[in-house]
Amino acid sequence: MLQIPAWKRVLILGLVALGLLFAMPNLFYSRVEQHNDALKAAEQAGFETPELAAARSGWPDFLPSSLVNLGLDLRGGAHLLGEVDVEDVYKSRMDALWPELRGALAEQRDVVGAVRRAQGPPDELHVEIGEPSQMARAVEIARGLATPVVSISGAGATDLDITATGSTLIVRLSDAEKAATDDRTIQQSLEIVRRRVDEVGTREPTIQRQGADRILIQVPGIGSAEELKKLIGTTAKLTFNPVIGRGVDPDTAAGVGNVVLPSLDEEGVYYTLEERPVVTGEELTDARPSFDQNGQPAVDFRFNPAGAKRFGAYTSANVGQPFAIVLDDQVISAPVIRQAITTGSGQISGAMSVDESNRLAVLLRAGALPAEMTFLEERTIGPELGQDSIEAGRIAAIVATVLVVAYIIASYGIFGVFASTAVVVNVILILAIMSAIGATLTLPGIAGIVLTVGTAVDANVIIYERIREELRSGKRVAQAIDNGFNEAMSAIIDANVTTFIAALVMFFLGSGPVKGFAVTLTIGIATSVFSAIYLTRLMIVLWLDWRKPRTLEL
Repeated sequence: MLQIPAWKRVLILGLVALGLLFAMPNLFYSRVEQHNDALKAAEQAGFETPELAAARSGWPDFLPSSLVNLGLDLRGGAHLLGEVDVEDVYKSRMDALWPELRGALAEQRDVVGAVRRAQGPPDELHVEIGEPSQMARAVEIARGLATPVVSISGAGATDLDITATGSTLIVRLSDAEKAATDDRTIQQSLEIVRRRVDEVGTREPTIQRQGADRILIQVPGIGSAEELKKLIGTTAKLTFNPVIGRGVDPDTAAGVGNVVLPSLDEEGVYYTLEERPVVTGEELTDARPSFDQNGQPAVDFRFNPAGAKRFGAYTSANVGQPFAIVLDDQVISAPVIRQAITTGSGQISGAMSVDESNRLAVLLRAGALPAEMTFLEERTIGPELGQDSIEAGRIAAIVATVLVVAYIIASYGIFGVFASTAVVVNVILILAIMSAIGATLTLPGIAGIVLTVGTAVDANVIIYERIREELRSGKRVAQAIDNGFNEAMSAIIDANVTTFIAALVMFFLGSGPVKGFAVTLTIGIATSVFSAIYLTRLMIVLWLDWRKPRTLEL
């Protein structure tokens, strides 16, 4: 029957009310955005400043505060295309292998003789042995350090390729291991870039792999590409190294296994350090901006249990000796160890501002990039371009809505008013769902909404034409309307299911603009079916209960 139970009426109206409630914050976009940013900033800092409190009070806490995220083409922002220098990782692997290989060969010193590291390409480890006649034994020892390649394509292969020339043992990564290492490096870089960008509160960035060794980064709402480069392009490699010497000559011979690095605070001062660190930033569990005993900006950090144990053992054995805190190949400070540091925590201080201490804490928490990233392409998209796009999209949506409403009312009279109301509610529901799930609206997404407005009345047209046929056959008004809704249901479902399948294909196989279009189209299909079948029917039933017409002209 045409009648709708009371519980179903309450449910339909309740869903519409929820849609209005969740879509409402988008009418006050700036105020709600400042409220959300203030809440996040206060949570990260652990306290709330008067400025943050004022921004938070701009929107009531008891109301929903989810917004439709604006994409790069609407909001403006920064676009970067970076290339990861994967060969840096090969060098790090060889440097890390040398102490282990040296120890293994030293155990057989009476056979292979004295060993020392010789100069060679960065991605190779060259070792001179004292007894060239025992090179076969040296190769055997080196091969004992090889491990299987952890990848499907490299199954059955080992990670080291070992050869010999004269008295020189040459170790390099195998081709299978290089391929697996490249893939791991890019994936790790993607994750670290994503964590760095997310920590500063940006909305819905696009971070994805392109090709073999490139990463595309698009961040809406950030000031410029240069600002984004400062956040992402810093390696943030933190190490704690033993100090061998201090001087003013950058060309000082460091010796094998050592390195000469400049001081960050002391101009013209250079430190000679052991290249192998005691602990690294990878063993950090937390880093927070703070202030030192002189009230200057600093960063507090804490190691994990393994790092704390190594750091404690080193400081216990080297009381009175200096050690260096190195960040991105610069010595931040080189304090003298006054006593053993066994708590696993410490502080980095120096010439830095509050903003720099915040950024350094973010970088350290996110972790170090495994390799340097070179930016091949950078663009800053001004917000005025995005505003022009929003204005053009808004005008297109208004014009489309007005034309559709005018046509449907001219065609179906009062029933056209019901259908037009459902179309408006449909758009509101789309915005509400996108706000609730944190979806991103792009310029193609606006096109999807405009298309939804044009197709949202299709279901009503099918229903109304079916009602017309029932009326021509002599059915009463209530019976004709009931039959119209029931008989049109299968056609409506079939039409929307096929469109839904096409939208899913675009979402899963497309990228960028295509995916943004598919998101709004998919949501629009669900909301248009609800508004056309349930909301329109409810409005018609309420009208019939009120007017009780004996005849109906469509």
